[in-house]
Amino acid sequence: MFRRRKKNPEEDKAKRLKPSRSSYREALQLASYLRPYKGTFIPAILALFLTAGLSLAFPYFMGQLIGQGTSSGQAPTPEAMTASIDQIAMTLAAILLVQATIAFFRIRLFAVAGESALADMRRDLYGHLIRLPMPYFGEHRVGELSSRIASDLTLIRETFLQTFPQLVRHSVMLVGGLVFIFISSAKLAFFMLACLPVVLLLVALFGRKVRTYSKEAQDQLASSQVVVEETLQGITSVKAFHNETHETHRYGAALDRFLATTMRGASVRAAFVAFIIFILMGTITAVVWFGVKMLATGAISQEQLYQFILFSIFVGASMGSLPEVISQIQKAVGATETVRDLLNENVEGRDYPTTADGLPARLKGELTLRDLHFAYPSRPDLPVLKGIKLEARPGQRIALVGGSGTGKTTITNLLLQFYAPESGSILFDGQPATSYPLEYLRSQMALVPQEVLLFGGTIRENIAYGRPGASAAEIEEAARRAQAESFIHSFPEGYDTLVGDRGIKLSGGQRQRIAIARALLADPAILILDEATSALDSESERLVQQALEELMIGRTSIIVAHRLSTIRDADQILVLQNGKVAESGSHEELVKDPEGLYRMLSKLQFGL
Repeated sequence: MFRRRKKNPEEDKAKRLKPSRSSYREALQLASYLRPYKGTFIPAILALFLTAGLSLAFPYFMGQLIGQGTSSGQAPTPEAMTASIDQIAMTLAAILLVQATIAFFRIRLFAVAGESALADMRRDLYGHLIRLPMPYFGEHRVGELSSRIASDLTLIRETFLQTFPQLVRHSVMLVGGLVFIFISSAKLAFFMLACLPVVLLLVALFGRKVRTYSKEAQDQLASSQVVVEETLQGITSVKAFHNETHETHRYGAALDRFLATTMRGASVRAAFVAFIIFILMGTITAVVWFGVKMLATGAISQEQLYQFILFSIFVGASMGSLPEVISQIQKAVGATETVRDLLNENVEGRDYPTTADGLPARLKGELTLRDLHFAYPSRPDLPVLKGIKLEARPGQRIALVGGSGTGKTTITNLLLQFYAPESGSILFDGQPATSYPLEYLRSQMALVPQEVLLFGGTIRENIAYGRPGASAAEIEEAARRAQAESFIHSFPEGYDTLVGDRGIKLSGGQRQRIAIARALLADPAILILDEATSALDSESERLVQQALEELMIGRTSIIVAHRLSTIRDADQILVLQNGKVAESGSHEELVKDPEGLYRMLSKLQFGL
C-alpha cells in the first residue's frame, strides 16, 4: 500500500519540470503493461532492429553502385561493368523489398501490442481514479484531471508507437553508420567525429530546456481546459449573468500563458535545430573537402569515399533527428510521471475488510453516531462537526435540520464513508463502520440528493444504475413505485428516452423521481435524503413526496430538510447549530419549547 502524503504544489511543479532518475524508472514500470503482449511486442522489436540494420545496406550498395559507374582505374569491359551494376542494383532492390515487407509487419505488430497495452493502462487508470477517496477530488479540479489524463495518455501513445521506433531506428543507424565509416576510413572518421562531443553536450543542455518548457506548457494547457469544462458545465449561469465575454477573456488569458510558454520552448528548439543544421552541413562539407584531398593522394578509393559520404549523411541525419526524438521521449517521461503519481495515490477502503464473508445480505438498519468530530481536509482549522451523537433504530426516520453550514450534509458524507471522522465512531448494527467492507457498506445505503445527476443515457439505464443487471420488469416496477411511470410513458421512446447531458431533458421533479426509482431498485437498508424536495414546485413536490413515502417504508431514513413540512412525521429530529446538536426530539416535543430553535424555524415557516 502507498501512504498518502501532503503535497506542496510548488514542489510538485518543480519535480515535474526537473524529473529525477526515478522518473525514468517509473516510465519503465509502465512498460510492464506490455508483458501480456510480449509474444507480439518482442517480434516487433526484432523486426525494428532488422529494418534499421537493413537501412545501412542502402549507403553501402549505393556507394558500390556509384563507384562502379565512375571508376577511374583500369576500367572493365562495358559488358562486365553493366553486369556488375545490374547485380548491385538488383541486390539493393531485393534488400529494399525485404525491408519494406518487414516494416509492414513491424508496424502492425507494434500497433497490436502498443494499442492493447495502452487500452489496459487507460482501463486501470480510470478504475483507479474513480476509487480514489473524496478528499483527493477536493484537492484536484475535475477538469484538470480529465485533461491531464487525456493529454498525457495521448502523448504516451504517440511516443510509444511513433517516437520509440524512431529512437531505435536512428540509434541503430547511428551506431552502424559509425562502424561502417571507420571501416571505410578511420582517418576520415576521426576527422568527422572531432565535433561530436560538442554536439552531444548541446543535445543534453537544449533537451533539458525543451523538456522544461514542454512540461510547463502541458500544465498550462490543462488549466485552460479546466476553464472550458467549468464554463460548459455552468453554461446556465454564464448566460444568465451574460458573462460570455468574461469567460472568453478568462479562457484567452489561460491560452496566452500557454502560448507564451510554447513560444519560448519553440525558440529554444529552433535555435537548437538551426545550430545542428549548421554543424551537420559544416561537418559534411569539411569531410568532403578532407576526403577529396585524401582521394587525390590515393589514401582512399572512390568507392570508399562515396560510401563514407553516404554513411556520413545517414549518421548526420540520425544525429539531427535524435534531439527531437529525445525531446519527445523526455516529454513522455514527464507524462508517465503524472500517470504514475495518480496510480500511486491510495484508493479508499484500505482500512476496511476485503471480504463480506459471513455478513448478512442486508443490514437491519440500526445506526449510531458517537461523539463525531470532523473538519474537511482542505480546511482543517474550521471544524464542521463538534461531538455529534445519534441513535437510530431499524426503520426509524431521523431528520436533520438547521441553517446552511451547520453540518447536515457533512453527516451524510460521513455515513457514506466519503470521509473519516477525526474522532468518534459510526456504528452500523452495533459494529464499527470499518468492520465492514466498504463496497458492502455502501451497497446497504442509497442517496437521493437535492441536485440529481443523471448520466447521459436512457431512462432505463439511469434507473438500472441502482442495481446493474436488474431485469426490465424490476426497473419498471421501481419506476411505478416512484410515481415516474406516467411521465415515462408520455415520451414516445418510453424507457429508452435519452435524458441528455446530466439529465437536462427532464424537469427537476422528473429527475428526482428517477433518482427515487434508482434507490428503490437498490433496496437499501439505510436511506439518505439530502433535501430531496427543496428545489421543486408544489405539484412536483407532492408527487416526489408520495414516492419518498413509498421509498422509506421499512428502511432507516436520514432526512436532511429545510422544509419542516416534510419531516413532521419523523421519529426523531436533530436541530444542528454550529456543528452541534442544539435540540432533539419529535416535532410535537420540539415546538413546545418556547425558546427553542426548532420552534423559531416553525414559526417562520408555518406562522405558529
